[in-house]
Amino acid sequence: MSGPAFRAAGTATLPSEVVVTRGPLVESRHLIHAVVSDAHGHRLAEVGDPDLVTYWRSCAKLFQVMPLLRDGAAQRFGWGAECIALACASHGGEPEHLERAQWMLASIGLTPSALACGPSTPLSARGLAAWRADGGPLTPLHNNCSGKHAAMLALAVHHGWAVEGYHRSTHAVQRAALREVAQWSDCAPASIPVGIDGCGVSVFGLPLRAMAAAYARLGVAAADAASEAGQVVAALRAHPHLLAGTERFDTVLLRETQGRLIAKIGADGVHCVAAPADGLGVAVKIADGSVRVQHAAVIAVLQRVGLLRLDLPEALARFAREPVLNTRGETVGWISVAGDVP
Repeated sequence: MSGPAFRAAGTATLPSEVVVTRGPLVESRHLIHAVVSDAHGHRLAEVGDPDLVTYWRSCAKLFQVMPLLRDGAAQRFGWGAECIALACASHGGEPEHLERAQWMLASIGLTPSALACGPSTPLSARGLAAWRADGGPLTPLHNNCSGKHAAMLALAVHHGWAVEGYHRSTHAVQRAALREVAQWSDCAPASIPVGIDGCGVSVFGLPLRAMAAAYARLGVAAADAASEAGQVVAALRAHPHLLAGTERFDTVLLRETQGRLIAKIGADGVHCVAAPADGLGVAVKIADGSVRVQHAAVIAVLQRVGLLRLDLPEALARFAREPVLNTRGETVGWISVAGDVP
């Protein structure tokens, strides 16, 4: 699925809010902050506050894996594109995800007990069904961040750093991640607020404009296939299922655009997209952190700037306008960007 040429600054008006309707009324409104940037940090379109500092959450995973590639750890342990893709993932806890994470740990001589992310319920319907059918307990492998944690452990093992405490902000693994984020976002390390993410590792606060520029730089740098960025982008294009999972947005977008758009979800309403062929990056933040409305916002932003066509394939259209269901499974309202309310 190809998209029309990007609309120049001043010609695209980004959506400012997502609305949730119930019957004839708008029941809730969710403000959108969004930035479209090139690799030089030039903002080509924006809505809300481009200087808003918020946590990058799992959108940072594509950069947190890069020290592993640069330092030769991935090559040393025989990690191919599947491992790189899972290291970038917020996966759905499906069998393929668990098997790959297990393999990654075994390749560095560790077991799931080394993972500091803790167990969590699978994010995809297929992953949840598989876990229930298995009847076993939740394990850290089910955590959507288990691939990232396995990669962090691999970096520690490669350098001979202590495995214990690898998730703490003072550990060399987390300091390496901070340096990487600082480099790609063009922010001084000391200026980056550091918190604790939902999975226990460091999480980095950045201005929204810096997030968008970093994703643009990722796409541009990926033109060098041998570079860390090139390896990350190639891995995700080759294995979209490992990035998110069955019927999940990031996987669907990657497949439906034949790798032209690479999106990464983050918790609490943050989402980033790289458009390598266009040299652009997109960052979206739902002000109130609502996850259920962020897909509609991302699609609308991409459409408004010409990175996605208006006539979406069904696989993507269902994310642009999602039904609100009651407990009987009946459609009682809709989630869509303001202006698209039925």
